[in-house]
Amino acid sequence: MRNITVKVHPSKANLKKKDQLAWKIAEISSDKAKLNKDAIEMVINRIIDNASVAIASYNRKPVVSARQMALAHPRKKGANVFGLNPKVKVDCEWAAWANGTAVRELDYHDTFLAADYSHPGDNIPAILAVAQQKGCNGLDLIRGILTGYEVQVNLVKGICLHEHKIDHIAHLGPSVAAGLGSLLKLNTETIYQSVQQALHTTISTRQSRKGEISSWKAFAPAHAGKLAVEAVDRCMRGEGAPSPIYEGEDSVIAYVLSGPGKKYTVPLPKVNEPKKSNIRNLHQRAFC
Repeated sequence: MRNITVKVHPSKANLKKKDQLAWKIAEISSDKAKLNKDAIEMVINRIIDNASVAIASYNRKPVVSARQMALAHPRKKGANVFGLNPKVKVDCEWAAWANGTAVRELDYHDTFLAADYSHPGDNIPAILAVAQQKGCNGLDLIRGILTGYEVQVNLVKGICLHEHKIDHIAHLGPSVAAGLGSLLKLNTETIYQSVQQALHTTISTRQSRKGEISSWKAFAPAHAGKLAVEAVDRCMRGEGAPSPIYEGEDSVIAYVLSGPGKKYTVPLPKVNEPKKSNIRNLHQRAFC
C-alpha cells in the first residue's frame, strides 16, 4: 500500500494528471493485479448478501417504485431486476437503480466505518447490471467489485464527508466508476474521466438522513450507481470531466470539504498490487 497526499492546487500550477487522486484511482482500476483467492470468496459472499437483503425488501414501497421505473426501460439484451423472471431485461442503468434501491432499503448489508461512513455493498448493483448487459464473465465481475470495494474503503479511510454534512454517496460514485472501469477493462484515461464525472454528479447533502427521513435514503446510493454508469458511458464515448476534481481550486476539497489549507491522506494499493479491502469489511447492521 502507499499513502497519497491530496490537497488543493491553484489552476496556474497545472497539476499533472499522474499526480491527481482520480488518476491514481484510475491506474489501479486499469492495472493487471492478480486476484486474491480469499478476496474472490468474499466477493461471492457479498453478492449473496446483497441479493438476500434485496429480496427481503421486495414489497416495500420505494423498491416497488424503483422497479416500476426500471420496467419502463426494457432492453432485449439488458440486465436483470431482483425478484423478476430472468427473461425480463432492462437498461443496465435502470437495473442499477432498481436493484440498488432494493439492496439499501432495509439498511442490512455490509458497513465500513473509518473517517467516514460507507456501505461498500452499494457498489455491487451497478457493476453487476453492467456485467449482465455486456455479457461479462464471472471473473470480470469479481475484478470490478474488488476495485469498487478497494476504492470506496480507502476513500472512506482518508476523506471525511460527514463533518461537512455531505452524504457518503460522494465516495460511491467514484468507486462504482472505478469498478466499472476494471470490469470493462477500460484504459486509464477513460476511467480517470469517469471517476471525475461520477464524483462531480454525486455530491449531495446529508439532509436525506436528518429531520424527516424520506424514501430518498434508500434511493440515494442507487442514484449514485446509476449516475456512475452514465458517467462511464459518456466517457467511453470520448467525453471529459471537470478536472482536477479533487484538487482543483474551485473543486471538491476547496469548496465542499475542508478548503485549500487541508491535506488529506488516502491509502491506495500500488499498481498491480492485489486488492483486498473487501476482506476487512464485516457484514453487520447499518446504523447510519
